[in-house]
Amino acid sequence: MKRLVTATLLVAAVFACKAAPAAAQAAAPAGPPDKVSVRLDFSPWGVQAAMHLARNRGWFREANLDVDIQDGRGSGNTIQLVNAGQADIGQVQVGLVGSARAQGAKIRAIATFQRRTDLCILVDRTATAARAADLRGRSLVVFAASPWAPFIDLYLKAGGLTRNDVKVDFVDPAALWGTYTARRADGLMSTVGSALPIAERSRPSKCLLAADEGIAFPSYGLVAREDVIASRGPVLRRLIAVQQRAWEHLRGNPDDGVRAMIAERPDARLDPEVLRGQIKLTIDYFDTPASQGRPIGWQAREDWEAALKSLEAAGVVRPGWTVTDYFTNQLVE
Repeated sequence: MKRLVTATLLVAAVFACKAAPAAAQAAAPAGPPDKVSVRLDFSPWGVQAAMHLARNRGWFREANLDVDIQDGRGSGNTIQLVNAGQADIGQVQVGLVGSARAQGAKIRAIATFQRRTDLCILVDRTATAARAADLRGRSLVVFAASPWAPFIDLYLKAGGLTRNDVKVDFVDPAALWGTYTARRADGLMSTVGSALPIAERSRPSKCLLAADEGIAFPSYGLVAREDVIASRGPVLRRLIAVQQRAWEHLRGNPDDGVRAMIAERPDARLDPEVLRGQIKLTIDYFDTPASQGRPIGWQAREDWEAALKSLEAAGVVRPGWTVTDYFTNQLVE
């Protein structure tokens, strides 16, 4: 009996030794690392924490990936560069895929981490305004390429208002925050995660949510061109898996993201408190009812249908759209 048990254990050990390398090879193929370029939306801020954490901890390298992480100049600009083949992947506000495809772009969202709509209007924390209807007679500031731009009239209409009732000023992105913090505008059109932590010190604010007026718009995730999805699927899948690992880690350890971002972008003069707040708020907006319990990055058809209906109502996409043209879950596990 003792010999039989020993022999059984030896056989099991042999199979385990053979299986382990096979599993490792499936996760990270042998050979030179696969080069991937990722263009971010803007200069460093909390929504990018998973990218920087993965690079800082060597998790991309473990997956046999050589990832070039590039700072961006806006989600719209990043989408243009990805569509032009100048970057493999863009980390952007994926709701912009609707307007991009309407203009002929051949891109899709391949993973959406921040699936809940986070478009908001910042107003003073003590302001009485709580809904769109309360903005009558107030002034708002926004920049022309903002994802808010096509939704302004739709949002105001939900409150029974038009631009005759609310002053909307378009400014250069560099002047956006200065205009708001100097109180030359009553509200700033932005996103919850990016804006609230920045406003905390200079002008403590609260958010009026676009979602409260029926506007749906998936927030931050990853996009790629259709031919890149088809030709580099296994590489993209590994990168998404690393991002899932990083975001899962950040759920309980946001300070690790703060430290990683400061280490990876030492010249950016990043504020740890702002980064921490941005990371936490980003994660707060991960789930919708339709995506609850699904893997990080997985996209619900219902959420995209709601987003496309909002984009159609705003005149961004034409009627007759096919929802699966805008996203795919084939790379999310």
